[in-house]
Amino acid sequence: MEQIKAPVGANRKKSIVGRGTASKGRTAGRGHDGQNSRSGGGTRPGFEGGQMPLYRRIAHRGFSNYPFKEIYTVINVSRLEEKYKDGDVVNEKSLREKDLLKGKNSHVKILGNGELNIKLDVQIKKITAGAREKIEKSGGKVMVKEGSDDQ
Repeated sequence: MEQIKAPVGANRKKSIVGRGTASKGRTAGRGHDGQNSRSGGGTRPGFEGGQMPLYRRIAHRGFSNYPFKEIYTVINVSRLEEKYKDGDVVNEKSLREKDLLKGKNSHVKILGNGELNIKLDVQIKKITAGAREKIEKSGGKVMVKEGSDDQ
């Protein structure tokens, strides 16, 4: 029975440097002279050979609100009709159970695209005027939670 073998040249011997002139001796693959050939040589990240580095050339001013940005998952009323039955309660917990909302910190906003023919009790932080109108027109209720902007 044949054994599986690696193809010829697949397993190469490790190159040992700085052990005489037969293998990468003398300079040990570091070239001849210069900063990088010395022990402890080399430069810090961002070093540009004495030129003013990019991180110092560019002005860093002001404040960025990026770390505090809230990301909203948008859900159309047509998706609610697909996943919910008549008389169900729509909130963040039920949206997670029905895989419409994923991730730990994502917020929800209901948009008014599509048709809604079932009665739903919506308890959510953000909802558009069009979505609110469609939900109330179909006989449902909309309750905007505390600490939110009604849009």
